[in-house]
Amino acid sequence: MSNTPLMPMATAVWLVENTTLTFKQIANFCNMHEVEIQGIADGEVAKGIKAYNPIIAGQLSREEIELSSKDETRPLNIMNTDVEISNDERKIKRYIPLSKRQDKPDSALWLIKQHNILKDSQIARLVGITKNSVTSIRNKSYWNFNNLNPKDPIALNLFTQKDLIDAIQKAERRIKREKKEKEKQQKLSSN
Repeated sequence: MSNTPLMPMATAVWLVENTTLTFKQIANFCNMHEVEIQGIADGEVAKGIKAYNPIIAGQLSREEIELSSKDETRPLNIMNTDVEISNDERKIKRYIPLSKRQDKPDSALWLIKQHNILKDSQIARLVGITKNSVTSIRNKSYWNFNNLNPKDPIALNLFTQKDLIDAIQKAERRIKREKKEKEKQQKLSSN
């Protein structure tokens, strides 16, 4: 972010009208020329521009203005207002056009064939159809099963490659966990 205030011309108008700062200090702060500030003071420049208070905007403090008013060589320093931007990776439901909705069962079939370790609920969540539909496609009892053609859902832009990789990794962890539990059960039953 640059060190110029928001709406520099309007800020300069306010500083000229409400402070005893020099034209050079205001010009440096607003990233303008000193002659422009002189023109604002004379009423030749910025006619009709409403003054913008940088104190209310949080760009300057009264103390900063007072310090610079007392020392003509001291420049005004804009206050840093760091805005925290959070990156919540919440999945936002995207609108799927009607023309692509008919591809959802085809995508589910593709996932069943290519990544059979995925649970029906995972496929349903990825593709955006019901778990019952995925189960009936897996069992070949889906009402329109004969007309389904496996289609890559990533190519159809139904979800991202990252979403698929995350789902596969989750399924692999589940399978390892189930395998360990099964081995544990066998050890207990053999003792």
